[in-house]
Amino acid sequence: MKKYNVLKALNNNVVIAVNEEHEEVVLIGKGIGFNKKRNDVIEEDTVEKLFVLRDKKEQESYIKLLPNMDETTLAAIITAMEIIKKKSNALLNEKVHVALTDHILFAISRLQRGLEIRNPFLSETKALYPLEYEIAAEVVDYMNQTLAIQLPEGEVGFIALHVHSAITETTISEISSYSNLLSTLVETIEEQLHIEIDREEIDYIRLIRHLRYTIERVLKEEVMEEPAKIAILLKKEYPVCYNLAWKLIKIMQQTLKKPVYDAEAVYLTMHLQRLVVKFD
Repeated sequence: MKKYNVLKALNNNVVIAVNEEHEEVVLIGKGIGFNKKRNDVIEEDTVEKLFVLRDKKEQESYIKLLPNMDETTLAAIITAMEIIKKKSNALLNEKVHVALTDHILFAISRLQRGLEIRNPFLSETKALYPLEYEIAAEVVDYMNQTLAIQLPEGEVGFIALHVHSAITETTISEISSYSNLLSTLVETIEEQLHIEIDREEIDYIRLIRHLRYTIERVLKEEVMEEPAKIAILLKKEYPVCYNLAWKLIKIMQQTLKKPVYDAEAVYLTMHLQRLVVKFD
């Protein structure tokens, strides 16, 4: 049976300890920290939840959050982490423990004060990250049932971004900026083509994913070969879509501060033309 040496009892139910691999871990269990002093030994069978926080700053940030939640909320959030880990089948970035705990506490606080929780990028998130969205929906459902609250669907989108961040090690601010960029690109397309794309339709999902992969190629600075003859043909046959493709590329360049290769205009034009045909 594994044993842990206590470093510090944070409260009656949470302890910072050292495991047999000399890693600092957070241990959670009912009464696990009661009267515990430094170097006391805790045996594995008394531990209900455990996670590793190697980064000192993350530990300090997590400790600061503990006074803001009761035992039930803490246990629910830790179980939510386990749901994410199990469903994603991934080694999560440890920063998610602090970031998601902080986010959920803030969401609960807003809910209790009767403040509306709006998510302007819900459709984009749902289309871009279907697995993360599905996991987040399960987390929100669990939280609502366990804590007798009613987090809205917008929270599924926010938590999905945290899940994606935990899996990919992309920061929340980066993910949010890409969602904002995608929203701008879609609005530009609708405005220029005088169409309104149903956010629940497959056309929207295809468009968003195409734009996402374009952005990812730009960020990775992947060079794509330009089919020159097709470019000339598209420019001649579909000038509206071709010019719009270049407008979108300029928006990407300005936002991402990276060059976008000419070949992207060809693929964007073809995608835009399919939309035009659909809405004719």
